[in-house]
Amino acid sequence: MHLIVGLGNPGGKYASTRHNVGFRVVDELARRHGIDTSRSRFSGLFGNGSIGHEQVLLLKPGTFMNLSGRAVREAMTFYKLEPVSLLVVSDDMALPLGRLRLRKGGSAGGHNGLSSVIAELGTELFARLRIGIEQVSGERMVGHVLSPFSGREEEIIGPAVVKAADAVECWVAEGIDTAMNRFNKSEDNAGG
Repeated sequence: MHLIVGLGNPGGKYASTRHNVGFRVVDELARRHGIDTSRSRFSGLFGNGSIGHEQVLLLKPGTFMNLSGRAVREAMTFYKLEPVSLLVVSDDMALPLGRLRLRKGGSAGGHNGLSSVIAELGTELFARLRIGIEQVSGERMVGHVLSPFSGREEEIIGPAVVKAADAVECWVAEGIDTAMNRFNKSEDNAGG
């Protein structure tokens, strides 16, 4: 069984913001595989189903970004999952717009949602898929992650969300090493 968590902030106000690309990837997976993610469970919206022959759990924490780890811990405890079964999808300002980066583990890289997951689980050893949203510095950071994509940016991020869902499917079916080799190798993997 695999737990796929998309990070974001709940509510319509945040739906189209940069910080919510993790939610968008979970929504894309739910759409592709007919998984209903409308159930309120584990401090978020939750659904279960399958991708290919593998059982999957999809979760969008409803705790707001900085407390995302609580929802992840609740789901993992309930299903008695090990960190190797977890993939967290998040935005990343350190990556160019639309660039994908899969990793087996590592630090939070300044991402508050990933920091919360690491703190709640007590480990950095879980897979994460980061999607680039471009970098800004200083006081503009909060405004940047909570702002919507422009029309031009959406032309890049829309296909990147689709490709990120492909990467998650690869992780489920073939494991992290194959997914990393396939989706991290291209320097021009942004948006297509």
